[in-house]
Amino acid sequence: MESLLLAINPQDPLWIAIAFACGLAVKLVGLPPLIGFLIAGFVLHAAGAESGEFLREIADLGVTLLLFTIGLKLKINSLTRPEVWGVASIHMGAVTLLLSLFIFFLAQLNLPLFDSVDIKTALLIGFALSFSSTVFAIKVLETLGASASRHGRTSIGVLIVQDIAAVTFIAVSAGKIPSVWAFALFLLIPLRHIFQWLLGRTGHGELLVLYGIVMALGGADLFEMVGMKADLGALVFGMLLTSHPKSNELAKVLMGFKDLFLVGFFLSVGMTAMPGWAELLAALLLLTFLPLKVALYFGFFTLFKLRAHAAWQSSLNLANYSEFGLIVGTIAATSGWLPKEWLAVFAIILAASFTLAAPLASGGDKLYSWWRKQIKTFQRKQRLSDDADLEAEAVEVVVIGMGRLGSAAYDSFAASFPGRVLGIDLDQQNIQRHQAKGHFLVMADGTNPALWSRAPGLPQRLKWVILCLPNHQANLTAARQLMKQGVNCRIAATTRYPDEADALRAQGVEFVFNIYAEAATGFASDLCKRLETS
Repeated sequence: MESLLLAINPQDPLWIAIAFACGLAVKLVGLPPLIGFLIAGFVLHAAGAESGEFLREIADLGVTLLLFTIGLKLKINSLTRPEVWGVASIHMGAVTLLLSLFIFFLAQLNLPLFDSVDIKTALLIGFALSFSSTVFAIKVLETLGASASRHGRTSIGVLIVQDIAAVTFIAVSAGKIPSVWAFALFLLIPLRHIFQWLLGRTGHGELLVLYGIVMALGGADLFEMVGMKADLGALVFGMLLTSHPKSNELAKVLMGFKDLFLVGFFLSVGMTAMPGWAELLAALLLLTFLPLKVALYFGFFTLFKLRAHAAWQSSLNLANYSEFGLIVGTIAATSGWLPKEWLAVFAIILAASFTLAAPLASGGDKLYSWWRKQIKTFQRKQRLSDDADLEAEAVEVVVIGMGRLGSAAYDSFAASFPGRVLGIDLDQQNIQRHQAKGHFLVMADGTNPALWSRAPGLPQRLKWVILCLPNHQANLTAARQLMKQGVNCRIAATTRYPDEADALRAQGVEFVFNIYAEAATGFASDLCKRLETS
C-alpha cells in the first residue's frame, strides 16, 4: 500500500523544522511563536522556496478548525452589542474612505504601482485593508489566556462582523450566488439538538476529537456545496454546539490540532510572493496608515463606553491587516483590476503588521501602565450596564475564576468569611447559577487592571486572593496586576505543570496548587484512610 507520506513534498518536513527553530528562538526572547513562523516564511522565500500543496492544505485545515472553535465559544447575543457591531461597521466605513483617499493621493504623485490606480481600485484596496486578522487575533488572545476577557470577547465580536462582511463581498465580487438549497441551511437550527445529543455520547477520548473534526469539515463542505463560504460553515457548525456543556471540552481537545495546522498558515503568508523595491515601498507607505487605523478603533470603542483599558487592549488586538487583503488581491488580479505585483504588496503588509502587532498586543498591559493617565482621559463617565463600579466594601477574599476549583474555594472561604467573599468570572450563565445560590459574583476580567479601579480601596482590604483561571498565562497576568496594586494579602493559584509554579511564585503567589499532583496525592491519602477503616 502506497504510503500517505509520499504525497508530501520531501522538503515540507524541512520547512516545518525551520518554522519550529524560528518559533522557539522568538519564544525564548518573550515573543509569540507565530512571529517566528512568519520569519521562517520570509527566510524560506528569500532562499527561493515556495509553499507546496501540503502546506496550503494544512493551512486551510487550521483556519477551518480555528473558526469552528470560535463558534464553539461564540454566543450570538455578543454580536448584537453596540460596542461590537457599531464599532465594526463604523470603523470599516471610516477606514475604507480614509485609506482609499490616501491611496488615490499617492496615485496622483505617480509613485510606482500607485500610478495605475483609479478611485474605484483605491476604494477596493481601502476596503480590503480595513479588516483585521481573525487568525492572528485569536492566536494572540489564546497565548495571553484572554479569549474570555472583556477586550477578548469584544475583539472577537468585531472580527466576526468583519468576516461576515468579507464573506458577502467575496460572494458578490466573484458572482457566486448561493443556490436555492442554501435556504435549507435553516434546518440546522432544529437539527442542533441531534448534533448536541451526539456530542453528549462521544465520551472524552478519540471519538470526541473525531466528532469535532467531522463537524468542522462537514460544516465547511456543506456550505461550499450550496455556494456559501466554507469557513462560514465551520463557524456556524461550532455555534450549533455552543450551548452544550461539553463544548468547552471539545474546543480544548481540538486546540493542539488547530495550533499545529496554523503553522502552515503563517508559513504560507511569509512565502506568498517575492517583493521588489517598488512593492516594498508601496507596502511601507500603506503600513504608515496602521497607527491611524488603531487610533480609530480606540476612539470608537471609547465612544461606545468601553473603559479605557478594554478599549486600549481591544485596539491592540486588532492592530494588524487581514489575510482578507490577500484574498481580495487575488480576486482583483484575476479580474484584471490590479497588477499581480500587488499580491506581493498585500503579503508584505500582512506579514509586517503581524510582526509589529504581536509584541504590542502581548505588552498591552505594560504600555497601559506607562500611559495610564493619558489613556484614561479618553474614558467616558458613563458605563456599560455590566461594567459599573463594584459594591465590595465588606469583601476580604476574592476568587478569580469560578470553575470547579474556584467554586470549591469559594465555598470553603465562605464558611470562614461569611458575606465577605467575592467571586469573579466571565461566564454569564455560570454567574447566574452561583447567584441563584446566594453567592456574591460579578462579571469581570481578573487579568484587567481596570478591575481594581471598579472597587476603590478593595486591594488594600484583601486578606486572600485565589487565582483559579483555566490558563497559566492568565493566572500569571492576574498575579502581576495584583502586585501592581500594592496588595498585602496572601495569594494562592492553581497550575497544571511544575515549571509553571516558579513563574507564579516570582509574581508573589504564596501557595501554588498543582491540579494533577494534588489530585493524585488526595486520592492516595483518601484511599489509605479507607483501607485503615475497612
